Amino acid sequence: MGFSRLHHLRFLKREPMLTGILRVAQLPPQCTFWRFLASLHLGVARQLLQVQWRMRERVWAAANVQLDEVTVDTDTTVHTLFGKQMGGRKGYNPKNKGKKSYQPILSFIAETREYAAGSLRTGDRPSGQEIAAHLESVAKGLPAGVKRVYARADSGFYCWQAVEAYEKLNWRFILVARKTARLVAQLQTTKWKRSPQTDADEQCEFLYQPEGWGKACRFLALRYEKLPAETKDPEQPEQYQLFDTPEYTYRVFVTDMDGPLDVLVWFYNQRAGDRKPQL
Repeated sequence: MGFSRLHHLRFLKREPMLTGILRVAQLPPQCTFWRFLASLHLGVARQLLQVQWRMRERVWAAANVQLDEVTVDTDTTVHTLFGKQMGGRKGYNPKNKGKKSYQPILSFIAETREYAAGSLRTGDRPSGQEIAAHLESVAKGLPAGVKRVYARADSGFYCWQAVEAYEKLNWRFILVARKTARLVAQLQTTKWKRSPQTDADEQCEFLYQPEGWGKACRFLALRYEKLPAETKDPEQPEQYQLFDTPEYTYRVFVTDMDGPLDVLVWFYNQRAGDRKPQL
């Protein structure tokens, strides 16, 4: 139904079609749903996810959805906590720096806007093992007719374990790179050229093997010149896709896809869109 909170069900409290199917006069109050969910153990959550997978296959079949290629978008979001809540940690939280948070991982099928898989986590950055387990869960939930998957993810997935997991699943991927001293040094020594097909001033690409990675991968980079008087507003939240040096702002991706740089950047910019580059 697209609701993000249980209390939004109040809008359907007396919806004729829904109450008619359930054969009730009205839906129960929010607290009833909360008590029901609180009574379930973690094993039931996995069972419900499996039910969702089977329902997706049936809905696709009934609606004649015949997708043999899909795009999976994954985000590591930040949910700020107030008060003392179990599992809260101080971590990456650009809008509320220093506050504890949860960092759930969520994946969606871009073409249909369907939830694929997710997990509620502590505020720490997800480990490589957690990322690999999440991707395996997403793969299990895809309908059998899906033969090829393209994956897009933010910098929370920038690690060798994520790349290994994508390769194991035979998914094509493009990820946002995270700022490191070695990567900045590589960017400063790389040959750049003008970038008329993107919003950046210049672009480049290169093979680069980050520390701890098993092999070199293809990196794509855009850079934006800073104006002489340009300064960073201390109140402005950090943008997870960008990182700064004194002269430039950079946007960097790592990918295993073929194709021109501008096409792949465009593809990433369609997060939750419904088109893919022709590879």
